[in-house]
Amino acid sequence: MAKTQLGARVDEDVAELARKRAADLGLSVGDYLARLVQDDASGLRARAVDAAARFLAEHQAIFDEAEAEAEDGRRPDSSRGARAA
Repeated sequence: MAKTQLGARVDEDVAELARKRAADLGLSVGDYLARLVQDDASGLRARAVDAAARFLAEHQAIFDEAEAEAEDGRRPDSSRGARAA
């Protein structure tokens, strides 16, 4: 597929984040940006955000309890579920 060059101006911190994230994924910045656009256009990003929001809504009490226990220095309630040894 032929490639087309686009130009965009972004803040330096955004540019640096794009460079670092692309490098982490082993992609060029252009390929990383193309992936982001494709994910956005396909609705993948929106579905992932919705799924994360649903997960947090369903389990927020558990996270709140764990955070409170950590702040109080208490051990988490081991009766909530199995813990790996």
